[in-house]
Amino acid sequence: MIRINQQIVKPEDLSHEIISSVDNSILKQMGAYHQVYQYQTIQQLKFELEYRSNTMKAARELNNSGAKFTTFRYAFPNKKYWDRLGNGGFLLKPEISPSIAILDILKNGKLYAFECSTGIAIVLYIATLYSIGKTRFDYLFTRLYLMDWQFDDDLPVHQKTGDDYLPGDVLHFNNPDFDPKQPHWRAENVVYFGDDKYYGHGVGIRNSSTIINFLNSKRKPDPKTSAYLMNMITRPDYKAFL
Repeated sequence: MIRINQQIVKPEDLSHEIISSVDNSILKQMGAYHQVYQYQTIQQLKFELEYRSNTMKAARELNNSGAKFTTFRYAFPNKKYWDRLGNGGFLLKPEISPSIAILDILKNGKLYAFECSTGIAIVLYIATLYSIGKTRFDYLFTRLYLMDWQFDDDLPVHQKTGDDYLPGDVLHFNNPDFDPKQPHWRAENVVYFGDDKYYGHGVGIRNSSTIINFLNSKRKPDPKTSAYLMNMITRPDYKAFL
């Protein structure tokens, strides 16, 4: 359910405020869950809806960018904008615009290769740029660092247990019997689009059964447990930008 300024609000009551069909779909799902989505103002809710839409847009764009999947050991960026660190992370070069560098991943994807968790971080940073604009993004993320689940303090990201999945959420497929020789397939981090569609760097945009079957093909001999979608949700703290 949706609560604004301590008042329960039905999705249909917000139809005059919301234009996008995607936003209306998210609102309907929020209204159907028992989980309470609480906001002080309608502007907070609208910003979250915009950010969620931008997350899905960024995921589609990264999927089409030509950026490759690889492990941390073999990861590489465009050296014009990023220094590759020994752990496989990418550190923004001094005096480089963070917004230009992060968008270069979409523009020149073939010059990049990284692991799926870094791919999710890239999606969230690009979604942040789309949501708050270039000037503020460049101010907040002057020495942007891309590596696994390590986020800048100005992009607070939180995990919660639950199955109230919403489009724009980051979800996680677990593969408990992964092949020890391919430990990078122990899990797949994905952006959820709704309607059983997910984007994961390395697998593309697929439905859940396709992702599960793919992960099951990466298990150790004589596996006992199938890969599965976890009851865990990762979300930015949307209100932190307001």
